[in-house]
Amino acid sequence: MKIDTQLRDCGLDRVADEARRLEAIGFDGLWTFESAHDPFLPLLLAVTATTRLTVGTNITVALARSPFVLAQTAWDLQKASDGRFHLGVGTQVRAHVERRFSMPFDHPAARITDYIRCVRSIWNSFQTGARAEHDGPFYRFSLITPFFSPGPIDWPDIPVYLAGVNARMCRAAGEVADGFHVHPIHSPAYLRDVVMPAIEDGARRAGRSLEGFALYAPVLAVHGETEAERARVEADVRRQIAFYGSTPNYRALFEYHGHGELARKLSQLMRAGELDAMPALVPDTLLDAFAISGDLSALGRRLRERYAGILSRVSLYFPVPPDDPDRRWQEFVSDFRG
Repeated sequence: MKIDTQLRDCGLDRVADEARRLEAIGFDGLWTFESAHDPFLPLLLAVTATTRLTVGTNITVALARSPFVLAQTAWDLQKASDGRFHLGVGTQVRAHVERRFSMPFDHPAARITDYIRCVRSIWNSFQTGARAEHDGPFYRFSLITPFFSPGPIDWPDIPVYLAGVNARMCRAAGEVADGFHVHPIHSPAYLRDVVMPAIEDGARRAGRSLEGFALYAPVLAVHGETEAERARVEADVRRQIAFYGSTPNYRALFEYHGHGELARKLSQLMRAGELDAMPALVPDTLLDAFAISGDLSALGRRLRERYAGILSRVSLYFPVPPDDPDRRWQEFVSDFRG
């Protein structure tokens, strides 16, 4: 199992230094996510400043971009990184895709399946010069000339991770992806009982082998050097759980743990704008199911033990703070590796 980390929002002018720091600490990889900033620009800076770290998006909103645009960006990053790039994609939810990105959103699992197949067809054309001939239910790739092709690279097999929570998206990952991005709100039991069987079902339907298939998860953790710091982090974790619980797309996970009614209540509070009332409703049982806790020096071992046999890659949900001593995190990585 690899130990990764999230790249904190430090500004583009500081990404190179931060990437070098994370590589020196000993992390295996770093991930960016699409929120207030583009997820790809920091990765280009990170790969030019490092030699060992894998880098990837967790996630980029695929449905906000055309398959060709995403295929080009990923191809260039894979070449710049000497094969260290992992492409993590997700669908987001209807409101954001339609109202923030002004893009179509329908049949998301079927659409993202066709999207990934189209991207692979584009990559194959880049690498081999093959004709443009993807004609799917949602996307077409039927025109390419040498002027618009970047040509072959030494690392053409870019791993594609698909993010999801519900069984249908997990099956889509099994059908077309190389890995799965586990949502930060999860539990090992849900992964074993729902996520992994659905991925296996998708692979079986597509006639694919899951050899080499990777699961990666960012994990919520409550830790701190003082009681006050631990209390602050716990409040942040409860806030994250409450926020995600208010989103109907994640309700299945709450229902699995017997808290479907809580998820509906959180949705009502979110619609009413009563955000401050939401974290207090998260019970300790859900906190224990979705997060780990303890001193940072012991979290590495707990991560390894909690996800042994489930994950291929893991990280903490929150990035390494800028003012934390590197020594603390080197001990964390060392403890993880045992």
